[in-house]
Amino acid sequence: MAGDFIFLTQNEFNKFVLHKLNTSSETYQNLKSKQLVADSKEEILRNIDMTATRYRSKKGFLKDFTALHMMVITVRCNQKCRYCQVSCEDETAKQYDMTPEIAHHIIDFIFKTPSDSIKIEFQGGEPLLNWNTIENSVLYAENQNRKYNKKLEFVICSNITSDIKCRLSFIKEHNITISSSLDGSEEIHNKCRVYKNKSGTYDKFIENLQLCREVCGKDSIDALMTTTTYSLDKIENIIDEYITNGFDGIFLRALNPYGFAEENKKEIGYSADDFFSMYKKAIEYILNVNKMGQFFTERYTALLLSRILTPFPTGFVDLQSPSGAGISGVIYDYNGDIYPADEARMMARMGNKYFLMGNVQTNTYEEVFKSSVIRKIVSESCLEIMPHCAQCVFAPYCGADPIRNYLETNDIMGDRLHSDFCKKKKAIFQYLFSLLEGNDSDIMDIFWSWITKRTVNEAY
Repeated sequence: MAGDFIFLTQNEFNKFVLHKLNTSSETYQNLKSKQLVADSKEEILRNIDMTATRYRSKKGFLKDFTALHMMVITVRCNQKCRYCQVSCEDETAKQYDMTPEIAHHIIDFIFKTPSDSIKIEFQGGEPLLNWNTIENSVLYAENQNRKYNKKLEFVICSNITSDIKCRLSFIKEHNITISSSLDGSEEIHNKCRVYKNKSGTYDKFIENLQLCREVCGKDSIDALMTTTTYSLDKIENIIDEYITNGFDGIFLRALNPYGFAEENKKEIGYSADDFFSMYKKAIEYILNVNKMGQFFTERYTALLLSRILTPFPTGFVDLQSPSGAGISGVIYDYNGDIYPADEARMMARMGNKYFLMGNVQTNTYEEVFKSSVIRKIVSESCLEIMPHCAQCVFAPYCGADPIRNYLETNDIMGDRLHSDFCKKKKAIFQYLFSLLEGNDSDIMDIFWSWITKRTVNEAY
C-alpha cells in the first residue's frame, strides 16, 4: 500500500505464494527488507507500523488542504482552439469578466485555507483580456498576506498572443509565472490553436515567448502540449521544437472529453492505444536526448517516477487518492461559483452543475468545504476501496478522476474496466516498470535526474 515493490521471476513468485521460498535465499531476504514477508506475529506488527508511516507520508498532500486556487478571470478569448474545453466568448463580451469586487471575495475566501502555501492561478478564456482584475487581485492578495504570512505564488495561464508587452513589468515585479501552450512546429500548432478568424497563432506565440524571457527571465514561462491526431506521428519533431525554443521539458497532455474537444473528437481524437504508442516513442526519444547530454524531461513521467521511487506525495491533482479535486485544488468561476476542479467547471459550461459547491458571495468557507459535493468525492475516490482499483498493482501510484467518471458513466466511481483513462494509465505504468526492471544504469540516472530536477551528472 505504501508503494514498495520487488521484481520476482514466475518461479520465485509461485514459491512465494505457496510459502515454499527458501528462507535463507536472497529473494526471501529482499522480500523481508521491503516488509513484504514476515516470520512472526511481532514482525508483522512492526511491518504494519513501518508501512503505516510510509503510507502516511504518501498521503501528506491531505495536510495542505487546499493549496491551489484557480480564478477564472474571464471566459472571453481572442482564440478559438479546436480542442478548447470551455466556451470561448467574444472579446467584446465583458459580462463574462470577473469583477474586482468578486475577486476580493474570492481572495478573502482563499486565505481561509489551512494550507501554509497558496498558489493563485489566473485562468480563462484569455485572462490577460481582463488585466485590471488580475492586477487588482495580485495587489489585494499581497496586502492580505501581510496578515497571514503564507507562501504566496501567482500563475497566469495565457496563450500570450494578446497584448502582453505592457503587462510584463508588473509580471516581473510580482514574480508571476506564465503558463502557456505550444503544440509543436508551426504546422502542428496552427492546426488547432487559431484566432477567431481561423488564422494561426504560432508566429505571435514565438515572438511573445522571446519577449517574456527577455523581460522576466528564461524560467518565467513554461508551456503545455495538447495531443491531437496531428501530433501522434510527429512527436520527435514536437520535442525538437521544444528544445529549439529553450524549454527543458514537455508535458504530454491527452485530450479531455469536454467542450470543443468532444465536439471535434472525430477529427482530432484518438484511442488510448494510439496515445500510448506516441508516449512510448516520446520517452525513447527523450531518453536518447538526455544520453546525448541535453537535460530534458517528460514532466508527467517525472511525476509518476517520483510516486514510484520516493516516499513523498506529489501536488498533481490527477494522481491522488482520494482525488485532489476540492482537496488539493479548487476553481472559482468568473461569477464566484466554486467547483472542485476545472473539469467540473467545464462540465457546468456544458449544462451540468452536479459539482457546484457554492458561491463566494452567498456561502461560507465551511459550507463549501464541508458540502455534500466534497464528502461524496472523498468517499468515492479512494482507490483502496474502489472496485478493480483496490486489486490493481499500480494503485499506490495512481489517482481517481471522479469528475470525468461522472461525465462518462453518470457515476463518480465510474467503470475502470472499460475506461480509456484507466487503459492509458495502465499501459504507461507497465512500460515504466519494464524500464525499472531492466535497471539500465544510464536510464536510471536519467530518471533520478528528472525526479531531483538536476542534470544527470549532478544527480549521479
